[in-house]
Amino acid sequence: MAGPRYRIELADRAAHRWRVTLTLPAPDAVQDFSLPVWIPGSYLVREFAKHLSGLSARQGRRELPVEQLDKASWRVRCSGRAALVLSYEVYAFDASVRTAWLDDRRAFFNASSLCLRAHGREGERHGLALARVPAGWRVATEMAEAGGGYEAADYDELLDHPFEIGPHWQGEFTAAGVPHRIVVAGAWPSFDGARLLADVQRICEAQIAFWGGAPFPRYSFLLWAVDDGHGGLEHRASTALICARRELPTAAEGAAPGDGYARLLGLFSHEYFHAWNVKRLRPAEFARFDYQRENHTRLLWFFEGFTSYYDELMLLRAGLVDAPRYLKLLAASVNGVLATPGRRVQPLSAASFEAWTKYYRPDENSPNTTSNYYAQGALVALCLDLSLRARRSSLDALMRRLWRATGGGPVGEDEVLAAVRALGGGDLAEQLRQWVHGTGELPLRELLEAAGVAWRDEGRASVAQRLGLRVRESALSGITVTHVLRGGAAEAGGLNARDDILGCNGWRLRRLDDAPALLPAGDATLRLLVSRDQRLVELAVALPPARPAAVALALAGGAPAALRSRRRWLGA
Repeated sequence: MAGPRYRIELADRAAHRWRVTLTLPAPDAVQDFSLPVWIPGSYLVREFAKHLSGLSARQGRRELPVEQLDKASWRVRCSGRAALVLSYEVYAFDASVRTAWLDDRRAFFNASSLCLRAHGREGERHGLALARVPAGWRVATEMAEAGGGYEAADYDELLDHPFEIGPHWQGEFTAAGVPHRIVVAGAWPSFDGARLLADVQRICEAQIAFWGGAPFPRYSFLLWAVDDGHGGLEHRASTALICARRELPTAAEGAAPGDGYARLLGLFSHEYFHAWNVKRLRPAEFARFDYQRENHTRLLWFFEGFTSYYDELMLLRAGLVDAPRYLKLLAASVNGVLATPGRRVQPLSAASFEAWTKYYRPDENSPNTTSNYYAQGALVALCLDLSLRARRSSLDALMRRLWRATGGGPVGEDEVLAAVRALGGGDLAEQLRQWVHGTGELPLRELLEAAGVAWRDEGRASVAQRLGLRVRESALSGITVTHVLRGGAAEAGGLNARDDILGCNGWRLRRLDDAPALLPAGDATLRLLVSRDQRLVELAVALPPARPAAVALALAGGAPAALRSRRRWLGA
């Protein structure tokens, strides 16, 4: 092979160290290399180079000096055109889908954590070979096999095929004629693999039918089950997933998935939908990635938010949940967004652009100043879908129109708005623009009720909700304030994040919901004793009146036209 070749060795599993040898035929006289600082799909500079050590270079028997240019780039001055060989180690002990892992039970990596980029050679074919894989361990990846190893068409493709290596469970199915594989590492013995295969197959078939075909020849789900965790990262023909073991189905799972298993199926659905929406149909700014710095786009509300809308809707269309259960899942999203004051501060377009510094770096003030392009973006998709359906079209038609118009390639906001204009009119396109560039409330209740879905108040708000607080409670540490929400009684009363609430009205307080019982009749002022940086502080905080805790959604009656629209949307 004339292009870069990587030998990736499971060098020291106990110490979590990979050894990488990069062979570059015919290097330039001054040859630069760099390691990515981020991985597409996860919008944060993660500094993968911090785990790289011992970098050395040679041509034949001659050792060459390596000059570091910046935090993640190096230069080697070569002598002639003989192959240049780099060697280095990478520490890998990050329990996530974004980086790499190595221990005595499992190995996993994204090439963005292990494989230096040879500048000027990115477009050539890249080879990869594994070494010192323990007997009995299997390798799962969608990178093409070649010559006893693996081969990618270019550096971009190299980074888009994660590897799962170990004595994992594996099962296969076919969806719409396309082979699929699920790999699970770390599952409990009670894990029901047949159930997971059957349910995920239904999701895949529904999504392939939605888009009108699969853009890949085969697909792998690489799932790591851990004590506590949840997330995924999309790739062109696979996805890396992590979940809590308790979310996996067991033989005791009922016909309808429990909450944990439904959440896991939603994760499978979300990452699979990304194979179309963000891996191929993608922001124009992502037509070519720059792996050494942030890559900004204002469209994550579309690519993450609209995908979030469809992930649970596809569970309904696949027959894994019914319409009432789907509306319960939708209500949870509505309540989460309505509980975040930042939705009135940061437009979704800005949330997308600032993901690198805000969404992925949250602090105690984040709910007050940021919107969530996943959850709120999904509600924009809901509003757009219901608005289009009222005009005899749908978001389904919009997504497929964009797919066809771009050939499954880069797209800009102007093209999205043009498609909305063609299907729903100029006024709806302008409304969508205001939803994503403004901070007004979405017309959720109005649109849902017009579609035959009842909007009802449910339950009684907790004391934390009434005060505008988020707290952490435990029998040992008591009540700790984690967030003080903008415009609430707690903010007006002077409570701070990281305050420990010790007492109320002269009583020791261990549960915040006990506070109203400590008030004299007719008194609505909580006199709190708070520990703040070792000082004891007394605060008077007004307790607002009781109110409902949340919104509930349910099927309801309505005009015949509304019920017909709802049947097309929910099948009920």
